[in-house]
Amino acid sequence: MDAVDRQILAELQQDGRLTVTDLAARVNLSISPCHRRLRDLERDGAIRGYRAVVDPAAVGLNFEALVFATVHWENESTVADFERAVAAIPNVLQAQRLFGEPDYLLRIATTDLAAYQQLYDEELVKLPGVQRMRSTLVMKNVVDDRPLPS
Repeated sequence: MDAVDRQILAELQQDGRLTVTDLAARVNLSISPCHRRLRDLERDGAIRGYRAVVDPAAVGLNFEALVFATVHWENESTVADFERAVAAIPNVLQAQRLFGEPDYLLRIATTDLAAYQQLYDEELVKLPGVQRMRSTLVMKNVVDDRPLPS
């Protein structure tokens, strides 16, 4: 990956709807080489996909919590079972496995505190292998969905 590829990635992170023509102009390439580089970046997995970034509040998801989960390692399938179950909950926006304690960090969005409590009581504490969960509420997102640095 060279400087031009990095510039293509930077431009697309700012505006994923750029046409190849506009992208080529921004990175000072003709259309064909730009298109070829773009397809290579997609094929090689540097570009994983394209999506709209939706404001959670605009769709009624006004409440966000960070949940720290500690898992009791019962057997080798505990991790896979926990991760599969977490991935199946639509309100989990991110799930990260951590080194040390706790084992996982979950970012969760719901409509309000009551909806979060219901999700916590009915789904989160029942996840496979859960030993302990701690939640903290997000007051404000200071940096959110930032493009990767070049």
